[in-house]
Amino acid sequence: MSSDLPGRARPSLTPPAFASPLAQPALSQGAPIPSPTALPLEVPVAPRAGRVAPLWLFGVLVIVLVLLVSYFLSALGAASSIVGAILALVPLVGVVVAVRIIDRWEPEPTGLLVLAAAWGAIAAVGIALAVDFAITAVIGNDGSVLREAFSVVVQAPIVEELGKGVGVLLIFLVARRAFDGPVDGIVYGALVGAGFAFTENIQYFAISFIEGGVADASVTFFIRGILSPFAHVMFTAVTGFAVGLAARRGASNGSILGAWVLGMMGAIVLHAIWNGSAMFGDFFALYLVLQVPLFVLFVIGVIALRREEARLTRRRLGEYAEAGWFTVQEADMLATPAGRKAGLAWAKSLRGDRSDIMMGFIRDATALAAARQRSVTGRDPHSAAEEHALLARTAAARAALFAL
Repeated sequence: MSSDLPGRARPSLTPPAFASPLAQPALSQGAPIPSPTALPLEVPVAPRAGRVAPLWLFGVLVIVLVLLVSYFLSALGAASSIVGAILALVPLVGVVVAVRIIDRWEPEPTGLLVLAAAWGAIAAVGIALAVDFAITAVIGNDGSVLREAFSVVVQAPIVEELGKGVGVLLIFLVARRAFDGPVDGIVYGALVGAGFAFTENIQYFAISFIEGGVADASVTFFIRGILSPFAHVMFTAVTGFAVGLAARRGASNGSILGAWVLGMMGAIVLHAIWNGSAMFGDFFALYLVLQVPLFVLFVIGVIALRREEARLTRRRLGEYAEAGWFTVQEADMLATPAGRKAGLAWAKSLRGDRSDIMMGFIRDATALAAARQRSVTGRDPHSAAEEHALLARTAAARAALFAL
């Protein structure tokens, strides 16, 4: 762990000398880094304020959930709803696994991830249904092609992205300290979109099963569950990206609204194009020439953002290495995927298999780098206390790794 591989040059801790489009201004020098000799007798607990989901939000979601379940059972019946839910679980599991891979570098609090998915599956769907009922009550629905086009290409994208976007904004407002940048925004937005798609798929799959049995349900499942499980995920991830980028640049609660609106506009446009291609064009042709390239660009963008996260982690952990908390080799290991993999393999080879300790060491060190970044940009009043707690935890984990 503390020595380089023979014949290979150790990567420098100095970040590349180029301006990153995702960089944020350094508004302060951050809290002074203490000496490693000043270790506390007990490992302190990092402050949780601004990193947890309020319980009242889950209470509201439970109430809305009861209303949604009642509506689905009444409109679709119990048997069809169960079939729809089982089929809808398949794409949901795939999407959640993909999002967790994106979130692996610096995992977000579990409670906030659950809140994001639950908001999409419950609150956003409830908002969309309520607005749809209200619009129908005001302007009616004569079944004409024009009315259908308005509903599919205009109404649905605006209403649904607004309902989902509110969830992204709410997570930022109640847990701003867990909203560090674009990757976090994509993770939260993607889970909101995944939750929404899950509940929407229940309805689509159940209706197909009622109207055409297994054959129709299979076709619908292929289109929505196999070809396009990431559609809603990508739409709302655009909103999350915009909010996360503004957060990284130190936006206030007021100025974040501009980024949120801009992100939602992007999500609405993508959603409208997707719905329009299904209604007016050759869906499969447009899927190949438009949606597949968009998905590829989305993946490339996520990879680029992950590299930016690694760059920031290396920069901030380099400061702790200079202060003596880590060796330079350890900072390198913590700041690269390959180094983390090698570190876990080394820890597994130790007496008693200490890979769990190494995983905690990596997790806390990454969180330490993120806390330091918030401190340097002056946007987190709790960052100094969090740095202190995480330094103590990483020091304790490091000592446990090297214990005889």
